[in-house]
Amino acid sequence: MIELRGITQTYPGPQGPVEALRGIDLHITPGEVFGIIGKSGAGKSSLVRVINLLNRPTAGQVIVDGKELTSLNDAQLRAARRDIGMVFQHFNLLSSRTVFDNVALPLELAGMGKTAIRERVNPLLELVGLAHLADRYPAQISGGQKQRVGIARALASRPKVLLSDEATSALDPETTRSILDLLRQVNRELGLTVVLITHQMQVIKQVADRVAVIEAGRIVEQGRVLDVFTRPRQAITKSLIDEILPQELPTSVLVHVRKLTRRLATTAPGHTGRLLRLSYSGDSAYQPILSQLVREFGVDMSILHGQVDEIQDETFGSLAVFASGQADRVRGAVAHLRAGGVEVEEVAVAV
Repeated sequence: MIELRGITQTYPGPQGPVEALRGIDLHITPGEVFGIIGKSGAGKSSLVRVINLLNRPTAGQVIVDGKELTSLNDAQLRAARRDIGMVFQHFNLLSSRTVFDNVALPLELAGMGKTAIRERVNPLLELVGLAHLADRYPAQISGGQKQRVGIARALASRPKVLLSDEATSALDPETTRSILDLLRQVNRELGLTVVLITHQMQVIKQVADRVAVIEAGRIVEQGRVLDVFTRPRQAITKSLIDEILPQELPTSVLVHVRKLTRRLATTAPGHTGRLLRLSYSGDSAYQPILSQLVREFGVDMSILHGQVDEIQDETFGSLAVFASGQADRVRGAVAHLRAGGVEVEEVAVAV
């Protein structure tokens, strides 16, 4: 549905050219919700504006629904953009027009008749839950309702792709959840491909199927959301996930591990202890893995810290455990965990 090939975006700057995007390659499949996440200045907004050519890339190709947008003339590009809706962070509603008229605006500009506009807009207002507010003005509705108007307006031309540029960042948490639920509903009911730009991993967790992490204008990591959450490879990814699944263990845990390690050294010669961080998802979350290790390998497993959560009905979690016993048995237990699909990271603790 969307393919970016070798996208580079350079802007002039006071001290020379600034490279906002650096060789971006990205493939987004039809009907998925794809998240693009990064911190401020990473290049997220530049990237989303390249997809509909609001920003023309300095180099590279943009292909949407089989059309290479970068090769189209102005008239062809205007026609192609009708297949790409966009929802903005700050709503961009016209204060002098009612809710109905704001949604109708792109249809009026396209020359559609009043009856056809009414037949198109009324079902959209029902879809976004605003039929009862059709005659209100933007000043008379809440921020979340304004964003719903923005979504309905973006859907008015019946696009195949919906771009969302930080659409929930100005909203409170409860309203954010309702808007994300609406975007997922739109994705499922209309079969739209949705691209979410955000700096919040909670947004990705709630609705995205896959995610790409952008840093300094480059895609540094991408994959299924569940895989990225449970097996982050890059430091930037770990820092973004930290808001939901803390990556650093509390100091109290590390202090306790030091005590356990010292006690082993004095009371159980030949035994070893390892602090392990276990990440798991899917079926692994429901298996009695730790009790199996105790029985089969004769190791002691102390759970020191943990968290369990869900991503779209799939369970994932993280546990910090202290595994102690004979060295060969602890090694065997670690190998058994990895063979069972559990990600195992040994955490070094200075004694």
